[in-house]
Amino acid sequence: MLIDFSKIEEVCVPNFKGGEKELLKKAYADGRNCIMLDRLMPGASIGRHTHETNSEIMYIVSGTATFTVGDTVETVQAGQCHYCPKGGTHMLQNRGEEPLVFFAVVTEQ
Repeated sequence: MLIDFSKIEEVCVPNFKGGEKELLKKAYADGRNCIMLDRLMPGASIGRHTHETNSEIMYIVSGTATFTVGDTVETVQAGQCHYCPKGGTHMLQNRGEEPLVFFAVVTEQ
């Protein structure tokens, strides 16, 4: 199945999961999985949240992501991936000077 993000409308989600500013989101969902191509502008964030029934894989397309996992801070560059397993808690910030673009897959388990 082809998912063409160029044909999916981008939606602006303010303060996603309690974060700062806006998440710009293109998403395909089938009820069990959500596949997204998202952007965070400089200074924007996704708030701390727990994946109680699913896991998330986030591949950084461009920019630099700062993830906080518990007390650990991870810097993830373009070409690298962050994984949050079921039961895991994380948050994401764009502390850089350019937009952060990432591809994310959330799968229900």
